[in-house]
Amino acid sequence: MATPHIHVAALFQPYTLRFYDGDEQPSSPEAPPPPHNTSVPELPSRLDVQRSSTIDLPTRPSTTSLFHGPTPPLTPTAAAQEFFSPLATSESLKSSRRHSRQLGDPRSLARSELDELARDPVYNQPRSRAGPLPSGSILDFAKVHEQLKQDKLKEAKKKTYSPPQSRGSRNHSHERGFEDKPWTVEPALMGNEGLINALRSLASEESLELSWIGTLGFPTEALPASARENIDDHMLNEYQSSVVYVSDKDFDGHYTHYSKTILWPIFHYQVPDHPKSKAYEDHSWGFYENVNQAFADKIVESYKRGDTIWVHDYHLLLVPGMVRKKLPDASIGFFLHTAFPSSEIFRCLATRKELLEGMLGANLVAFQTDEYAQHFLQTCSRILTVETTSEGVQLEDHFVNVTSAPIGINPAAIDESREDPDVQKWIDDIGERYKDKLLIVARDKLDNVHGVRQKLLAYELFLNKYPDLARKTVLIQVATSTSEQSELITTVSDICSRIDNKYSSLVHQPLVFLKQDIETSQYLALMSVADVLMITALRDGMNLTCHEYIYCQDGKAGSKKHGPLILSEFTGSAAVFKDHLIINPWDYQKMADAIKIALLMSDAEKEHRWRAMHSVIMEQTGARWARQLDKALAKVHEEHNQRSSTSVPRLSTVAVSEKYKRAGNRVFIIDYEGTLAPHKTREGIPLTSPTRVVDTLNDLMNDPKNTVYIMSGRKPEELESVFRTANGLGLIAENGCFVRSYGVPANGWEVMVDMDDVERWKDDVQAVLNYYHERMEGSYIEERHCSTLFRYEKVEDQEAAIRTGGDCADQINSGFQNMSIHAVPINKAVLIEQVEFSKGTAATNAYNTLKDKSSRGGSSPVDFLMVAGDDREDEVVFRWANQLGKDKEVRDVFTVSVGRRNTEAQAAVTQGSTGLLGVLQKLGKISFDSAPVDYFNSPRKARVSGQ
Repeated sequence: MATPHIHVAALFQPYTLRFYDGDEQPSSPEAPPPPHNTSVPELPSRLDVQRSSTIDLPTRPSTTSLFHGPTPPLTPTAAAQEFFSPLATSESLKSSRRHSRQLGDPRSLARSELDELARDPVYNQPRSRAGPLPSGSILDFAKVHEQLKQDKLKEAKKKTYSPPQSRGSRNHSHERGFEDKPWTVEPALMGNEGLINALRSLASEESLELSWIGTLGFPTEALPASARENIDDHMLNEYQSSVVYVSDKDFDGHYTHYSKTILWPIFHYQVPDHPKSKAYEDHSWGFYENVNQAFADKIVESYKRGDTIWVHDYHLLLVPGMVRKKLPDASIGFFLHTAFPSSEIFRCLATRKELLEGMLGANLVAFQTDEYAQHFLQTCSRILTVETTSEGVQLEDHFVNVTSAPIGINPAAIDESREDPDVQKWIDDIGERYKDKLLIVARDKLDNVHGVRQKLLAYELFLNKYPDLARKTVLIQVATSTSEQSELITTVSDICSRIDNKYSSLVHQPLVFLKQDIETSQYLALMSVADVLMITALRDGMNLTCHEYIYCQDGKAGSKKHGPLILSEFTGSAAVFKDHLIINPWDYQKMADAIKIALLMSDAEKEHRWRAMHSVIMEQTGARWARQLDKALAKVHEEHNQRSSTSVPRLSTVAVSEKYKRAGNRVFIIDYEGTLAPHKTREGIPLTSPTRVVDTLNDLMNDPKNTVYIMSGRKPEELESVFRTANGLGLIAENGCFVRSYGVPANGWEVMVDMDDVERWKDDVQAVLNYYHERMEGSYIEERHCSTLFRYEKVEDQEAAIRTGGDCADQINSGFQNMSIHAVPINKAVLIEQVEFSKGTAATNAYNTLKDKSSRGGSSPVDFLMVAGDDREDEVVFRWANQLGKDKEVRDVFTVSVGRRNTEAQAAVTQGSTGLLGVLQKLGKISFDSAPVDYFNSPRKARVSGQ
């Protein structure tokens, strides 16, 4: 069996390059990085390279560096910050270098989802040539878009990205310099570390081929073609990694101006409303498309039949759809690592439809939690006006599965990292410095999403409300800066100063605020010695910091253990853990109280809560997450292939005829509209008798071995009018709400639903339908006995009608969940019907009735079953019938889809209703030719007349 090959596409791959000037040597003599023409470790790992940073609080005077003369006496706050600074001592500096580990170091730990674009000067990488983006002024709109159009045509002619022609000796020298510079492969400083750790863990446990597709994380336009060729060969052969090259302008417009300025805030419930986002919205969308297309092209180039493709995160939302156009049969999965907002937020995006359609190019779309998956389904229903179920999205020609799977951590990697002697040293140092103190620790990005400001305000309130605890409590807040947000930084600085001025003394400092990242050893030490971890994110896809905290609280590396977790209800992790202290980051009073509860919690309760959460993280590891998603994708891809219109074989009339001849008891369950007769016209189906259809059914019913049922969404009286000359025909009306059994005279209908319940939900839904009807000229409401249709085929503006129909369906599905009804967008209408009753339930009841009669009367059981239909409402009947065949309850089962569509039917009739009628007429002729029966006195007539 061939080893599975998985292509993982993410904006940043785990590797980047470091360039060397002249005789420059690696800064660390302990492990010099090899030049690009020497061997490299076979399986490199993602490293946690920490960049040293000075403390940066705008309202505080900066201290003199240790390397620039003597340092004046420090205040308590500055002293605590200096304690954690990686440049505090020469010994610490050596430690910092040790923590800048080389490729292949098994102790490396990627502990957060760092995703901030930054050019690291240590790696000596090229500078961006993007220049300023086009003008955002509305006055320059036409000019700018014409220029962008011309640029796009030029890029299309090139077909591949290449550096621009040099415009002088300076640029030419710059290119030649990078062509000649030696380089090494290094761990990337950007990217999704949770993803990398999870896949690395899976690869170590199972035999599979894994290749990365992504950018190198720095501007590449300055690299000449020869250098790119060398890099491509080396990365592909040594690291199983394909590099995506894009122009610097495309990359800057995609990442900085669309992904980070528009998508990131929207996905975290913050609608951008500032000049920067408005100015670049139209322009940056084009750059976003270009980068996504470059990824799709690279995936198609790398793909071989049988490979699996996984696309990750919000940077590449269009890629699944782009790849699907080129590879219609490929197995494509998409996972969104961030939160997915509600439809009310997502609809604010100007490009909402394009983004959704791009995601729906995948076979499987996956999210961190069920909440995000439901938001996605609701958004698809509302914006695209498509049918959604709990399993996924039903499109016109295929089904897209939607699921959720929370990502986890790699416990083995944490264990190896904790074996570092520096970790124990920091545990001892922190324990000694904060002896007899209650430590609250936190590590967050300093942005408007992760709630650092709210946390500090709640902590300030805690210090004010509980002065006894305030004198022995310390909050150590590590705030990693992601971008320049001066207003937020100023606000946070003011709060820190207020706390420091009011509550600090020479012997106690209640707040240590570090606007910097810290070393891996310091981070693991803090996680081990903390009494409480506090996470107050306003929205977060999944916060792995709390997973690592729970794991480090096992007591193996320090004297403290089983510390409580204070966790925002708006994080994905809150849906994973059930024994944390849940808080609303907007409720400062409750957060202050939660801090008190956590600090005073008994040891027994701490241990009980910790064990429950620890069992979760040990079960839901990163490797399990990756394995679960890969199995789910393989399953749904196989199902999609089976349902594909190209995979469903045509119905063999010969095979059906042979099985028909040998059958002793046959059942036909056939849909009417679209199957036996064309769908209704704009004016509606004429309710006159369709002669050919009725004649064909009468021929079948004249054989006493046959039982025939017709299914429809029409009302009972309409079906009776259509089939008034087909005496004794079994009828299923309003998609299963009414059944007239086979052989029963006219008007012998059985009501399957509680009509009182129907009237109640109809009265409630009517107000919603009237609201949309009044706002859409040309729409009308069609009442049936057990269902209602809101039709808008006569509305002039169909685009607005479809959008309004989606809103109507969404409102009904959201507001009437307790009434067991659902609204389904169908062709130019919204159908509101009961959930419990369908064509499937009616077919099951009819079949069971026949089976009971045959067992009581001693006749042969059903051994031939044919089900035919043409739309989504018939799929449940196909599924039921196929299962009867698999269980061998019915010997010969034929499920037939009329038309060309993805289906669960075993066969298809592509000629439409005419083709199916031809098959049924042939079967009726077989009965006529083979049975010596007096059809003028047939058993069917005897049953109908009651003889």
